[in-house]
Amino acid sequence: MKERSKYQPLLEFLRGSDRNEVTLSFTEIETLINDVLPESARNKQAWWSNRKQGSSQASAWIEAGYRVEDVDFERQQVIFRKPPDQYQVQLQGDTVLWNAELIKALRQHMDLTQAEFAKRLGVRQATVSQWENSVYEPTLATSKYLTLIAKQARFKI
Repeated sequence: MKERSKYQPLLEFLRGSDRNEVTLSFTEIETLINDVLPESARNKQAWWSNRKQGSSQASAWIEAGYRVEDVDFERQQVIFRKPPDQYQVQLQGDTVLWNAELIKALRQHMDLTQAEFAKRLGVRQATVSQWENSVYEPTLATSKYLTLIAKQARFKI
């Protein structure tokens, strides 16, 4: 995060929290940053994206170890959640069986959209979406490939 970013107080607040999940209203965030949120924060999901690139607000929660889990525009609140330190991992022999939670966590760890992750893996974006929504799980061959990608990305499973 850039020095003197207006979102620095949000970063510090979240860093100081010992909770795995923090819910803040837009008003509470504005009080923290001592400024108003832009209109796009009040009605555009993209503003709350967990992509650091070009986004000083996302840098605040990501550097504090959180991700935006949900934004409720009607209630004007956002839920920040820390990713788990460890994941439930099932093995078949020595092969990790990748489930929805693990796949999404790996993609987010790599700071990729579903489309970018799909391109990296050589699959369709819809396939990644279906994995992340537990419509179906990757094949054993794809699971082995995901494990290789995870090791390259230094993703701890």
